[in-house]
Amino acid sequence: MCLYKNFGLGIQFAIGTFVAWVPEGLPATVTMLLTIAAKRMAAQNVLVKDLQGVETLGAITLLATDKTGTLTRNQMTVANVWANGTLYAAMRSHDDAGQQITSADDPGVREVLMTSALCSSAKFDRTDVPVEKRELLGDATEAGLVRFAAARMPADFDDLPARHAKVFEIPFNSANKWMLTIHRLAHARGPLTLLIKGAPERILHLCSTILTGQESVPLDDSHRAKYDETYRYMASRGHRVLAFAQLQLDGAEYAADYAFDRKHPNYPTEGYTFVGLASLEDPPKHGVREAIGRCRSAGIQVMMVTGDHPLTAEAIARKINLLIGETREGVAAHTGRPVAEIREDEYDAVVVHGDSIADMSEEDWDTVFRKPEVIFARTSPKNKLEIVTRAQELGHIVGVTGDGVNDSPCIQKADLGIAMNQSGSDVSKEAASMILLDDNFASIINGIEEGRLIFANLKKSIRYTVSHSTPEVLPQIMYVIIPVPMMITSIMILVIDLGFEIFAALTYAWEPAESANGLMKLPPRKPVSMRSIAMLRARRARHPPPPTDPVTDKPIVPSRMTRIARAFRAPFSRTWWQERLERSEGEILVDGDLLSWAYLEAGIISAISATLVFFVVLNSYGISPRQAREMAKDTSVTYFNKDSPDYTYNGRTFTGEEQFYALNGARTGLLFSIYILQVFNLFICKARFRMPFGKFMFRNIRTFYGFGAGLLLLAIVTYIPPLNVVFNTSYKAIPLYWLIALGFGFVLLGYASLRMLVLRKSKPIKWNRTIDGLHMHPTIWSTRHTTHSVIDAQ
Repeated sequence: MCLYKNFGLGIQFAIGTFVAWVPEGLPATVTMLLTIAAKRMAAQNVLVKDLQGVETLGAITLLATDKTGTLTRNQMTVANVWANGTLYAAMRSHDDAGQQITSADDPGVREVLMTSALCSSAKFDRTDVPVEKRELLGDATEAGLVRFAAARMPADFDDLPARHAKVFEIPFNSANKWMLTIHRLAHARGPLTLLIKGAPERILHLCSTILTGQESVPLDDSHRAKYDETYRYMASRGHRVLAFAQLQLDGAEYAADYAFDRKHPNYPTEGYTFVGLASLEDPPKHGVREAIGRCRSAGIQVMMVTGDHPLTAEAIARKINLLIGETREGVAAHTGRPVAEIREDEYDAVVVHGDSIADMSEEDWDTVFRKPEVIFARTSPKNKLEIVTRAQELGHIVGVTGDGVNDSPCIQKADLGIAMNQSGSDVSKEAASMILLDDNFASIINGIEEGRLIFANLKKSIRYTVSHSTPEVLPQIMYVIIPVPMMITSIMILVIDLGFEIFAALTYAWEPAESANGLMKLPPRKPVSMRSIAMLRARRARHPPPPTDPVTDKPIVPSRMTRIARAFRAPFSRTWWQERLERSEGEILVDGDLLSWAYLEAGIISAISATLVFFVVLNSYGISPRQAREMAKDTSVTYFNKDSPDYTYNGRTFTGEEQFYALNGARTGLLFSIYILQVFNLFICKARFRMPFGKFMFRNIRTFYGFGAGLLLLAIVTYIPPLNVVFNTSYKAIPLYWLIALGFGFVLLGYASLRMLVLRKSKPIKWNRTIDGLHMHPTIWSTRHTTHSVIDAQ
């Protein structure tokens, strides 16, 4: 600008440089890529509510999932009943060979059936058709018990609610883990009977007697030992186990019209009579085992967080690839040593009881999350929230699945909350960032793979798009420093950025993975390791939390001016630079390798090609590079316009019109040179892990549509004469000179191949280690547990 001493040309240079440096089409390209990916995920039954969720899904390092309805079918079927000291089978199967088939006349069984039918929130939708043709409304566990009771007492089941009216109820909740009802069920001592069912350990704690035959006898150690043995047997088979108890209320104290009160309990809270146990089988969903196996092979830790008993959770987990290794207790049992003597390196799996979470220290949490296989059992919604928070504090990107109202805080806290569409509550779906339309856990894995693919394609698209900046900026710099004529104008830059680049960059949205399973063999983008945890904690130590208000106990938010002042001072501090220069183990979208390729490698080769083509074409009009420099350097007159004065050199005179057409012809050559190099770059950027040639580079047919549309656009702005005035092009451009750019395209391809060979040796790809013991063969779709077969068996 100083050389020109011309304010107008200075403004032109500033605008051109700004337009060249800023990839105007990039934000639109990224948004459209994410939108297209979200639509594709919706077609796979994964509805992403915001575009950020598409990227987050591919970055998950830990997936915390519920069991019932997510990993299992949520089709509860009663499998066993234990009453009067006898274990009964609810249906004939090879698993229960030799055990008695349950009958309503068996001692203690009728009490279990009555409690299942009366102490329940599930109901049939109608009573005018046989039981097997009815639909049940209510929780799956309740529905399984009610259907079992109805199948065993078909004659009088529909009359039970009327004959034994409910006078009081305490619904099941996650704190009590039991449901209690009082009915007009007469007995020798009075008109009312209390019925209760729920978590066995909670129910047994409330009981002092046990039903044996038709009598209640004191609950002693022998009964408890038999109870423990039966409970472990049922739970170890992956069954959900419920306990049943009752209390015949004394009529002298509790008359038929007695007013019970929940807020001020005026009913018996202990001293119940233990009746028995019932186990319900909820088989894993088809495809869950393979999905979890793929998830773990992708380096993602999958945790089960359930309200079921630890043995139940462990048994199911072992069926679905979630648990393969031994727990501490398992190692102790196999080796015959006390649990306390088992070292941390001797076991890989841990099952944490929800009751112990409140007492866990930071070291305990670190120990748990270091294990590759983790189950949290008997958890409450508060426990789930604590688990997610602790995982995030270690740097995990957490995905959480849930379907209930109580799951909504946990879903909202997670980096990616996942709700079920069919079985999920409206509250959970509102809190979630992603909804599984088919309630299929396997859809999550498809979504994770899609998220990883879109991240890889976003990176490829950005790598491709930014590569044109150097051949756009270098002419601007040469225009000022050398100087030379304005080689590329702002409108031509916009033709590149918002024209043919948009078409080509968008084709990456449909780019398949370089190999069938390659993406799912890579670790997550930001894996959690001991080093990353140490860095994260060191960073937190440098930034202590804000002070809290002593009255409200909430953080004191600094004023806006204080935040602005801190942001302004930050770059001048050592801490700020230390954190910026810390080497992270994670992968970011725009990294040094991408910038190096775009600006210093492909960008430089493309800029050399464009500059060479420009001056070769200009020379073909009779104006050599030296003449062009002299004409641009002359600040006393402006050349290369139609009204410019004649320029004479070595006896040849160039009129203003000849200068104008010569410059526009050279500009057209430069424009086509950038296009040709970017076509090569479009294919080269597809190869992130492989050599940049092979069939995989041509699988995306839309790539050809993309650069074909770009070529059509260039042809329009070049060969329609009226548009030459607007876009500074020339319809007289000779395609022969574009062969120079074609040659540089092969140079770029050769350089990219050599670069890949060097990177393979210097920075080999880190694949996930193979996990031994995963069962990846398809699961068998069992029809044993469908409604009709169960009714027939029962």
